[in-house]
Amino acid sequence: METGTLITLALYFVLMLGIGLYAFKRSTSDVSGYMLGGRQMGPAVTSLSAGASDMSGWMLLGLPGAMFVSGLSASWIALGLFIGAFANYLLVAPRLRVYTELANDAITIPDYFEKRFEDRSRLLRVISSLVIVIFFTLYTSSGLVAGGKLFDSAFGVDYAWGLWVTAGVVVAYTLFGGFMAVSMTDFVQGCIMFVALVVVPVVALTDVGGVDGLTETVRGIDPALLGLLTGTSLVGIISALSWGLGYFGQPHIIVRFMAIRSVKDIPTARNIGMTWMAVTIVGALATGLTGLAYATNNGIAISDPETIFIVLSDVLFHPLVTGFLLAAILAAIMSTISSQLLVSSSSLTEDFYGVFFRRDASQRELVTVGRLAVVLVSLVAIWLAYDPTSNVLTLVSNAWAGFGAAFGPLVILSLMWRRITRNGALAGMIVGAATVLFWVFAPVLPGGEALTTVIYEIVPGFILATLATVVVSLMGRPPESVVATFDQAAAELRAARTSG
Repeated sequence: METGTLITLALYFVLMLGIGLYAFKRSTSDVSGYMLGGRQMGPAVTSLSAGASDMSGWMLLGLPGAMFVSGLSASWIALGLFIGAFANYLLVAPRLRVYTELANDAITIPDYFEKRFEDRSRLLRVISSLVIVIFFTLYTSSGLVAGGKLFDSAFGVDYAWGLWVTAGVVVAYTLFGGFMAVSMTDFVQGCIMFVALVVVPVVALTDVGGVDGLTETVRGIDPALLGLLTGTSLVGIISALSWGLGYFGQPHIIVRFMAIRSVKDIPTARNIGMTWMAVTIVGALATGLTGLAYATNNGIAISDPETIFIVLSDVLFHPLVTGFLLAAILAAIMSTISSQLLVSSSSLTEDFYGVFFRRDASQRELVTVGRLAVVLVSLVAIWLAYDPTSNVLTLVSNAWAGFGAAFGPLVILSLMWRRITRNGALAGMIVGAATVLFWVFAPVLPGGEALTTVIYEIVPGFILATLATVVVSLMGRPPESVVATFDQAAAELRAARTSG
């Protein structure tokens, strides 16, 4: 690896650790500070933290690779995600910020579910926290695999060493700085991703002769690559767009809305976040298409389309700049890992330890347990990731649908419908998760194929979970105290909008 590239990467790691140290001195005196930054996050940090923790390596590796192979038809997923993120800011963000503080300062999503429905059985809390810990441990493992492979393929570093370096830096700043460190590093990482996804496609586009040259080259390869409908169907488009439904149920994203300092800051956060997302998604798509044209014009064989961003970074730029651009991939991977580690740690601390083992635990003790939980989850994730071909990692591709179906309808209905009951919430969560699992793993089609080959599992999961929640809720009535709290939250939200 070039010396300049190593220097840039070293500076990036130092910066991340420095932010973790700064956050450690600022916000870890109590559990609310460690898990939610004391609900004092500004709109810029909130929005870029949500975006960076959302996109992961998919933004710089998966999406450009899909565009490289499929052309413009790969943009349907990106469109669905953009619409879903925008709806999340409109429907969930302001209501969740008001309600979680009103519900006795709920700190985690399972904590919110329990307090929202006054669930004394604690089934909602236990089931939802189990889903979070299991799926996020797998998610984290997948991110570590991506980090290990990046070090192996781009930096020439052994996979295992890459795994430990990625995990070590992320765990260090998450362990000490908590939510504030995760959010601040996400902000910086989001800025790095933004710059990288503007610079790389623009330089590559210039090299291939601008838009006209790009179009001519791609048309010469296959005119179908320039068609939005090529190689897809109505069901395929619906499946791609339905990725946006997953946003409503992703704990590591919507927890950012709980931490913003005021509901009045949400419109600003939405404007910043959606602008960031629009530019980076277009940049990622453009990287794949311009990369295809550049590789064709220069006779470069691309064995793995998902490495096209890495290839362009290496051949088009000075080693110092290449280091910065490769740091953007690490930023995408690490921002998501840190968010998932913290959410998993929060559930283990607040929803298990603080509820079932030490109800009278001090704030300092809970923060210490939260840090130990970060280490515990990361060690399990590293163990799972040590074999990059481990079968358990195949579950991760379905986790987005699992969270979206299990939590998405419940989050939306709990914030917008006063008649939802605790039993309805429990039924919807179970039906959503069970539908996704059945859709993915049940070999019911000819040849033993699963239904996921027909339509993306979040579509039936989301629909059936919503129906189950509504039907079961209509069979009973929520307690008057629950309805009163809902009405109070609605009134506070209206007041905040009026004063804003």
